[in-house]
Amino acid sequence: MIDRAAYRSRIIELLDRYPVVLLLGPRQCGKTTLAREIARVRNAAYYDLEDPDSPLRPDSASFTLKPMTGLVVIDEFQRMPQLFELLRVLADRRPIPARFLILGSASLDLVKGVSESLAGRVAYMPMGGFQIPEVGTEHWRRLWTRGTFPDSFLAKDDIQSYEWRQDFIQSFLERDLPQLGITVPSPTLRRFWTMLAHWHGQIWNASDLARAMDTAPRTAKRYLDILSGAFMVRQIQPWFMNTRKRLVKSPKVYFRDSGLLHALLGLRNHDSVMSHPRLGFSWEGFAIEDILTRFRVERDAYFYKAHGGTELDLLVGSNGNRMGFEFKFASAPAVTAAMHTAIEDLGLRRLFIVHPGIDRYAVHERIEVTPLHLLTSDDLGQEPHKPG
Repeated sequence: MIDRAAYRSRIIELLDRYPVVLLLGPRQCGKTTLAREIARVRNAAYYDLEDPDSPLRPDSASFTLKPMTGLVVIDEFQRMPQLFELLRVLADRRPIPARFLILGSASLDLVKGVSESLAGRVAYMPMGGFQIPEVGTEHWRRLWTRGTFPDSFLAKDDIQSYEWRQDFIQSFLERDLPQLGITVPSPTLRRFWTMLAHWHGQIWNASDLARAMDTAPRTAKRYLDILSGAFMVRQIQPWFMNTRKRLVKSPKVYFRDSGLLHALLGLRNHDSVMSHPRLGFSWEGFAIEDILTRFRVERDAYFYKAHGGTELDLLVGSNGNRMGFEFKFASAPAVTAAMHTAIEDLGLRRLFIVHPGIDRYAVHERIEVTPLHLLTSDDLGQEPHKPG
């Protein structure tokens, strides 16, 4: 069993500070396993809303939860969205008799019936599948190929991993989304999702996708938002600060899980990934997701693209401490003029060229080539190494 120590420590830290912690992530990413570990240590009450015998029901939730003390864990909150109105009341009590760890497999925007705001009362904690430090740097290629879902990564072999992902996709479309009130036919959404796999890493163009689907652009955007809200797809927004240049204003679209991307592209093992035309985009998406989740910078992540040609795959950080990332599937990636332009346009403190090799070295005062697995949290705040 792989220890999720970093996630566990962060959740416990947030529970000490907030009356409600909302743990959000895709189904099967390990939320329930982790929450049960915490509940066992803290002797918490645990309610699984997917259990038909759960004693926590809409008509008696207030009666059940108000007397509770200590930690209360509620799994799959989207099955009872009206719970948020009650949580607001319970979170406002002083002194705080109980704290709530709430697990969900869909964003609040996607869950119908969530109208109550918990602003100031809740900490939002995103969670994904395995990360490189959790599985070990020697296994990053398997993590990239199979994806980060625990059951896929830990499967006996590539065949079982691929079959697990195909089953996951079918169950997600035919069971999970309808339970959220999504009425799009599963074959339609699967067709869109498969088409989107070929657009992974590209700037969103609703008209092109709609034309391929023989539907309206706003319908295509609705499909995209459904997959985004269920944590299958990530939309990275463009950076707008520099108003002197004409900038791209549509988001880039990435699959959050490289294993699902490969499954929808029909790529069954590492060799098939390595020979596919979308190899570079697959690597880029995997590396971006690893950085955003491992270093918790999802809220400050952008890409940059000017119509003049200057672009940057990933920009993170706030004013005065911006870091840039370019992703190159090459053992000795080259520095380009566009990288220097991006440093000046965006005021980057550092720019990392992330590659799948083993060597790390500085090539410029503010540009460093590094393998993905050697990036650390210190890199987002340290001065770069001087070229030797």
